Amino acid sequence: MLKILKYSFYDLMRSRWSYVYFLFYLLLGIVLLFLNNNLSKAVITLMNVIIILVPLIGTIFGVMYYYNSKEFTELLLAQPINRSSIFLGQYLGVALSLAVSLIIGLGIPFVFYGIFRSDAIWDFSLLLITGSFLTLIFTALAFSIALCNENKIKGFGYAILTWLFMAVIYDGIFLLSLIMFEDYPLDTFSLIATMFNPIDLSRVLILLKLDISALLGYTGALFQKFFGTGFGVLISFLMLVLWVVIPAWFIRHKALRKDF
Repeated sequence: MLKILKYSFYDLMRSRWSYVYFLFYLLLGIVLLFLNNNLSKAVITLMNVIIILVPLIGTIFGVMYYYNSKEFTELLLAQPINRSSIFLGQYLGVALSLAVSLIIGLGIPFVFYGIFRSDAIWDFSLLLITGSFLTLIFTALAFSIALCNENKIKGFGYAILTWLFMAVIYDGIFLLSLIMFEDYPLDTFSLIATMFNPIDLSRVLILLKLDISALLGYTGALFQKFFGTGFGVLISFLMLVLWVVIPAWFIRHKALRKDF
């Protein structure tokens, strides 16, 4: 699996799209630091971009890589190589290359700006960690969807629909539920609903770390009470790990049983 991971990783790192992705975050970091003298404000702006863009890029790259390397994958399947090693290696290669582009692209301007001498380093570190988790999660979801759909159009459609649901539609359903059942105690429901969406969970963790949860009103106080504790942070990261492990397990499960 390590050889396939290294091949996929270096293959994508040589791709022009990886350079575009890297340069986008590099320029974004430079522009934000030029416009904002306050590192915390720059981190908040980055959060709004990363929370939406990173899952979208992970989804698109995951689906594209699977379909574009399908012939090479079939060649590997003809060799005495474990199927799960092939697909998990490709998935990790894609996800890690995107995560590296994100971390280096944003890291360079912030390092030169002096992030290590600022208290905002912990906020920035959390931003990069959650961004890397979102990359791993949505790349795994994209691979899972592509494995289930031989038709490229259907695969792309379902993958984009998954991202759209997580990024936009889920929030609408969640807020509508809170409004409709406002007369009932919804504390537990709010916490569980947040943890079942990795985008929302990442957003809440960053907002609480930036200490602006007061902007969320009663919901912010509820999140602060749970996610603001050490136990809450531990549970949150365990949920993000589960969001990575479960799709990765499905990739392995589907690869072992799929008729190529």
